[in-house]
Amino acid sequence: MKVESPAKILIVDDRPANLLALEVILDKKNYELVRATSGREALKIIMKEPDFALILIDALMPIMDGFETATMIRQSKKLKYIPIIFLTAQMNEPDNILKGFQSGAVDYMLKPLHPEILKAKVAVFVELYRKNIELAFQNEEKEKRAEELSIANKKLLAFTYIASHDLQEPLRKIQTFVSIMFENETLTENGKHNLQRVQLSAGRMRLLIDDLLTFSQISTAELKFEKTEISAIVEEVKAELKDIIQEKNATVTFAEHCPANIIPFQFRQLMYNLISNALKFSIPEKPSRIIITSKIEKGSKLNIEKLSHKKNYCHITVKDNGIGFEPQFSERIFGVFQKLHGKDSYAGTGIGLAIVKQIVENHNGIITATSELNKGATFDIYIDDN
Repeated sequence: MKVESPAKILIVDDRPANLLALEVILDKKNYELVRATSGREALKIIMKEPDFALILIDALMPIMDGFETATMIRQSKKLKYIPIIFLTAQMNEPDNILKGFQSGAVDYMLKPLHPEILKAKVAVFVELYRKNIELAFQNEEKEKRAEELSIANKKLLAFTYIASHDLQEPLRKIQTFVSIMFENETLTENGKHNLQRVQLSAGRMRLLIDDLLTFSQISTAELKFEKTEISAIVEEVKAELKDIIQEKNATVTFAEHCPANIIPFQFRQLMYNLISNALKFSIPEKPSRIIITSKIEKGSKLNIEKLSHKKNYCHITVKDNGIGFEPQFSERIFGVFQKLHGKDSYAGTGIGLAIVKQIVENHNGIITATSELNKGATFDIYIDDN
């Protein structure tokens, strides 16, 4: 049944005059009213068409009364959640009221009926029915999307396998054969130059494949959060980048710091990408300075639209004094394959910051970048402290 269509209500009474009275009270424009003149007829109708929003039933009917009918409805798995309201003059005794609720009623009304009260009660149950239909539809859509996402992830994992094996192997052979030719063949200067270009291109392709693999794994990895000291992760990254830090005469300092609820291995990749990026885009002949801070801040004080004012956030900043970039590129730099400089000026695949953004999104956070040309860059990361 569509949410927009009139809600179906089953009205059950052995007296046609009572059914007519219900039809007069309840506007047929808003509801589809289906008549039944006995409990048995009601069961036949509802078994064939179970999509009723509500049942209004007289408690006292011959052969099969309302209590027995309600009890049988409640015994059916597909019917037991349809709300039932008893309409009778006999429900003013505690025993009858108890019997009505025990048989499955959610409410009752005494005859003679008060039209406005009946209309109000019916409207409430119909609205609940509509909301449940809408919720069921939304859940169904979520399940469909989850299934689609699962299929997409499986395809991505299949690509990852191909990239890590079938695509890498030819590149390894190219690089191996080029190395053999350098060692064993007598080459002209032009030949050496061409082979070097082949070697560099193969190296760039392997780096691109490695970055794509990292990006796909970050996107599909299981998310396990742990309370972790950011400073410990920074120290690990500094140790791994020790040689280039010395080569650039760089300093990487961690000023303020606090533990954060993060996925450790992903955040290590994030810090590695940001710090190595800062080192790569440093100003020649100028010592590189990278400052990292982390602190807990209230969302209400950050004045950022995408953040909740009711939550606390771990605010992580990575700031450098490198070549920076023009402000209009502050969003573009997080796109896959987005590079602001030619491959001859700075090596790289244009995926590093896309990986960073994906990691931040895996933490339900946001990342922003601010910069001016030749005045360094600052990356601000906000993740939920909970």
